[in-house]
Amino acid sequence: MARGVDPSGPYDLAVIGGGINGCGIARDAAGRGASVLLLEAGDLASGTSSASSKLIHGGLRYLEHREFGLVRESLIERERILAIAPHIVWPMRFVLPHVRGLRPRWLLRLGLFLYDHIGGRKTLPATQSIDLTRHPAGAPLKDEFAKGFVYSDCWVDDARMVVLNARDAVDRGAEVRTRCRVTGLAREGDIWRIEAGDEIFRARAVVNAAGPAVLELLRIGHLPTHRKMRLVRGSHIVVPKLFDHAFAYFFQLPDGRIFFAIPYEHDFTLIGTTDADHRGSLVKVEASAAEIAYLCEGASRFFARPVAPADVVWSYAGVRPLIDDGSGRPEAATRGYSLDLSERFAGAPLLSVFGGKITSFRHLAEDAVGKLSSRLPELAGPGWTADAPLPGGDFPVGTADEQIAALRRDYPFLSPEMADRLIRSYGTCARDILGNAHALADCGEYFGHGLTAREVDYLRAREWAMTADDILWRRTKLGLRLDAAQREALERYFAAR
Repeated sequence: MARGVDPSGPYDLAVIGGGINGCGIARDAAGRGASVLLLEAGDLASGTSSASSKLIHGGLRYLEHREFGLVRESLIERERILAIAPHIVWPMRFVLPHVRGLRPRWLLRLGLFLYDHIGGRKTLPATQSIDLTRHPAGAPLKDEFAKGFVYSDCWVDDARMVVLNARDAVDRGAEVRTRCRVTGLAREGDIWRIEAGDEIFRARAVVNAAGPAVLELLRIGHLPTHRKMRLVRGSHIVVPKLFDHAFAYFFQLPDGRIFFAIPYEHDFTLIGTTDADHRGSLVKVEASAAEIAYLCEGASRFFARPVAPADVVWSYAGVRPLIDDGSGRPEAATRGYSLDLSERFAGAPLLSVFGGKITSFRHLAEDAVGKLSSRLPELAGPGWTADAPLPGGDFPVGTADEQIAALRRDYPFLSPEMADRLIRSYGTCARDILGNAHALADCGEYFGHGLTAREVDYLRAREWAMTADDILWRRTKLGLRLDAAQREALERYFAAR
């Protein structure tokens, strides 16, 4: 018998794809009592889901494309996600400067009024008009930007959001397999046969949540579809911080596009995103030199201190799998989603996920599981994820500072920076990492910037980290800080185990 075959019977549901949508669906289904298997070809969040603009937001610019339903859904989800993950989602105020010759101030004010009201905003502060000659956010900008607005959205650690959904799914009975690429997919009567290398799995239903590879997976299974996808590359750059305040920026460019400049990891500024049709490989997606230059030029239009490609300390890019709705420009393509469920006569059910955005992942997952419940009774029952905290998020919104202070009281050897990072990465689960440690030396080898062997071992055992890069760029963002010798020490630690 091939490895991976369960002699007691098939899984109820196999989810293929370990991005935000796949992990969200696995969590929802496992929480309803179904037996769930999630298969991911690489590391969790190793593709699009870790290459976002790090925002939980309604999508202010989508109002211009009249996607009022998408904006409303996203704004409702914004506050729900903040409530269930207050350690990795933080409220943030965004400054929108008025640019002469572009959208008039009355139009911006109208759009922000809608943004404040169509989603049932409850906890986040409302929009305000501001004088940039007096407001702190005006100081780093050029003098020509005198008026603007400030509105609310949220920041998110996108990769950790994915991992925590997977962790919660497993805590509720699911099985998660990473580095397990699906190479075959076929119906055998009312059961799916799934091949992944030399392993075979069986499931009564399959969710195709492969993101940009959603059509590729259908081709592997010789499964027809009428859907067309538009793959749009979004690139970002990270530079040393351009300002010292806590506000982010929403900038408008003369070509009609927008981009953000966001405080990032205390000492940096994140700038993005671009929108470019992508036709290359999905294996290694990178920001092009032209995209980096475009973002630098855009930032230099607004900030008094110019930004040049030489200032970039890190860049990344991801491919968004958008529904091809015939939009002429990539930035105008819808960020909505569609769920295609196979017909009953076809046999074992297959649900394919097209499109979506990180803000709406929970609602998408609930919708997907609801659709499948008509064919899989094990998934029946009310939705439960709207108010169930993700691991470590079982504390009130706005009390992260209190959590940090309490952690330092319990572990006095922690520096303020280390305690801050642990709470804002793991929340109340930080104590699972530190355990009975009474001194930093009790945490094992020290790799720098607060990363210890005890945390690395936790990430290997509980969060599927298998390489140094899994930790440096997805479980944490310490790749921005560790030097070459420190990274080599971490790689040696992995190699020795």
